[in-house]
Amino acid sequence: MPARTWPLLGLLLILAAAAIELAMGREPWCRCGTIRLWANAANSPENSQQLADWYTLSHIVHGLLFYAALALALPRLPLGPRALVALAVEAAWEIAENSSWVIDRYRTATIALHYYGDSVLNSVSDMLAMLLGFWLAARLPAWLSVLLAIGLELLALAVIRDNLTLNVLMLVWPLPAIRDWQAGP
Repeated sequence: MPARTWPLLGLLLILAAAAIELAMGREPWCRCGTIRLWANAANSPENSQQLADWYTLSHIVHGLLFYAALALALPRLPLGPRALVALAVEAAWEIAENSSWVIDRYRTATIALHYYGDSVLNSVSDMLAMLLGFWLAARLPAWLSVLLAIGLELLALAVIRDNLTLNVLMLVWPLPAIRDWQAGP
């Protein structure tokens, strides 16, 4: 396929994921009626509703990790198809993350007691953030990609007491001590 085909397929994949989320009843954008570039408070009703928030960092890390995993698993596959595979995985996660089952799991296993899913706008932004991470990993030396992933994880941990690592851990194996620590003093 021509190189220009991959971005078009990626756009169609993002639009399909957005359409599925709308069909699932997800809000198109924040119920507050305002679209903001950044939602700073992780425990606010605007978290996961605006274009970006502290969890956007974890989606950049997704891209860094997907690039590494696909470079190892499919080293002969050109970059465009690998990016499309990564985007398909991210889109599938965004759809699953906004299912009732996962939303309920977040509420019971993590500190996200008032989480009610992402807006479609936030979900699309998360997919684009993953692509940013993938693009960075394709251009940076591996050691710098690793440092970037660790730095983003540590930044989120320091600011909101959460990150991709803890998010996955708490979804799969909730630990009361971590939940208590994340809740803060």
